[in-house]
Amino acid sequence: MPGSTVAQLAAQIPDGAKIAVPPDYSGVAMELTRAMIRRGVRNLHVVCVPVSGLQTDLLVGAGCVGTLETSAVTLGEYGGAPRFAAGLKRGAFRMMDATCPAVHAAIQAAGKGLPFMPLRGLLGSDLLKNRPDWQVIDNPFAQDKDPIVLLPAIRPDIAVFHAPFADRNGNAFIGRRRELVAMAHASAMSLITVEEIRDVDLLASEESAAGTLTAAYIGDIAVAPRGAWPIKLWDIYDYDDAHMRRYLELARSDEGFAHYLAEFVQPRQAAE
Repeated sequence: MPGSTVAQLAAQIPDGAKIAVPPDYSGVAMELTRAMIRRGVRNLHVVCVPVSGLQTDLLVGAGCVGTLETSAVTLGEYGGAPRFAAGLKRGAFRMMDATCPAVHAAIQAAGKGLPFMPLRGLLGSDLLKNRPDWQVIDNPFAQDKDPIVLLPAIRPDIAVFHAPFADRNGNAFIGRRRELVAMAHASAMSLITVEEIRDVDLLASEESAAGTLTAAYIGDIAVAPRGAWPIKLWDIYDYDDAHMRRYLELARSDEGFAHYLAEFVQPRQAAE
């Protein structure tokens, strides 16, 4: 049965690691994110699959990010991502701008063991001017000129996300969140936090197995009740509206963000 702590998971994420993180609607490992900041991880290559919000804003603001690969960082209805915007203006990290289909395609290429994935929709966009790793070739199967973009596979070291529960054998229930499957298949391993461990076998029935990520793709699991807070987790709990608005208010300035870290991130250190 999984028995690691969140701090032990954070300790397995080395400086310079390439990590894949999911969008807010899939299951964001916020408690693990706070533990990573407390540990002082640096120079992460964060791949948002395909977008991110508070999680990436926190990591950027705390100085944990060296490279950011994403199609957007936003707090959604709460507004823009202030630490991301400030870091981008300062050149605090390397920005690899992408689109949602491009990120998904490159992640899927890695999961299939392919060196690249073709994608047509990028043609004519300014993105190609700023992504020298994306190459345009002529379709070798076309009789006439037919350009297509080749995207190198994205192979993260670690996929990081939060799920409702895992079973005693280390399998995690992720429901219909297929981007989590793609992240896990593309990555060398996954580090997952869950609300609880249930004394069941998720692979015992067709119904539960269909929404389960097997232990073969999971490096470690830690229990973190309300581990996505203040982000929502599926239909289990919603955004903490007051907290999100408080974050946006504080994170607009360097001083306010430092106050946020001191109040909401660092206090857990004593308990660890």
